[in-house]
Amino acid sequence: MSLTDKISEIEEEIGNTKYNKATQHHIGKLKAKLAQLREEVVVSSSGPRGSGYGVRKAGDATVALVGLPSVGKSTLLNCLTDANSETGSYAFTTLDVVPGVLKYRDANIQILDLPGLIEGAARGAGRGKEVLSVIRSADLIIHIIDAVEPAPHVIIKELFDSGVRLNSRPPNGSVSKTGIGGIEVISTIAQELEEEVIKTIVREYGIVNAQVVLREKITIDDLVDILAKTRVYVPSFDVITKVDMIEKEQLPIVKEMCTNKKIIEVAAPLGKGIKELKKQIYHTLDFISIFMKPQGEKADLKEPMVIRKGTTIAEICQRLHRDFRRKFRYSQVWGPSAKFPGQTVGLNHNVKDQDIVSIITHR
Repeated sequence: MSLTDKISEIEEEIGNTKYNKATQHHIGKLKAKLAQLREEVVVSSSGPRGSGYGVRKAGDATVALVGLPSVGKSTLLNCLTDANSETGSYAFTTLDVVPGVLKYRDANIQILDLPGLIEGAARGAGRGKEVLSVIRSADLIIHIIDAVEPAPHVIIKELFDSGVRLNSRPPNGSVSKTGIGGIEVISTIAQELEEEVIKTIVREYGIVNAQVVLREKITIDDLVDILAKTRVYVPSFDVITKVDMIEKEQLPIVKEMCTNKKIIEVAAPLGKGIKELKKQIYHTLDFISIFMKPQGEKADLKEPMVIRKGTTIAEICQRLHRDFRRKFRYSQVWGPSAKFPGQTVGLNHNVKDQDIVSIITHR
């Protein structure tokens, strides 16, 4: 039996089993097995392959346009960037990954027009493994939904099945292997999952001695995510395209189908929604601006360095020059992240918006 057949069989069994206290144990085992089979599919892709899939991340952040075939991704890319993506009125128009650059405020944002995903993409259908491997490395996922033929549930399922978690964070828990003692479950909050179910799921991953620590109420899926360690957590919002091609009364119905709270309506040929979309991309990526001060010189306040919120001095060094981190002595910071002007900080210091940073290196 092929990997795809095994996945289909388990998915069907889970779908036919009503979830309750009595079936927790069985469904937990099935979901753990299913997750491991899906991981095999993800691992087997081992990165982008084929023409157009070797896309190197560039700019200050990378944004993936994700959706079914012919939902308007290529048209949108051309409106946002200086890319020239081949478009047409038939399915599977974009055969390769087409990158473009959105220049907005001080940021250079890489936008990727990806081939449309189809049902079964997480199992490899329609070159799904290659496309999903590119999506997993993005800093932001924009889910493009066709107002004329909306089917957002297809994309949501394929992303979830491939280990992509939208607008969420990792579950607050851990599984640490131990030498002896079996499986111990420690929870700071009452769990709906029975302790034996938790232990069974952990054993499905071949772990017989471990300490499971849970700091919030979790589901079977949450526990599997903790064990898998291959999940990616990516911000996302929805864009409904072709809104000029439907009646106004239909739009609320389409919006009701969306899973994201933030939805932008776009009619690309008319330019409707493009300005708002650019603004939302920049806002969602959590950009901040800092200013570099060369040692013994004045700070350059005309050309800021655009970085993501939470960036450390180490990451700034890496971006400036590959030798900066190796030769790093210390850094000085003026601004919101400094306790006092010119504070001396190390590589792990998190900078904040409008900081002035000076990197001091060994000669």
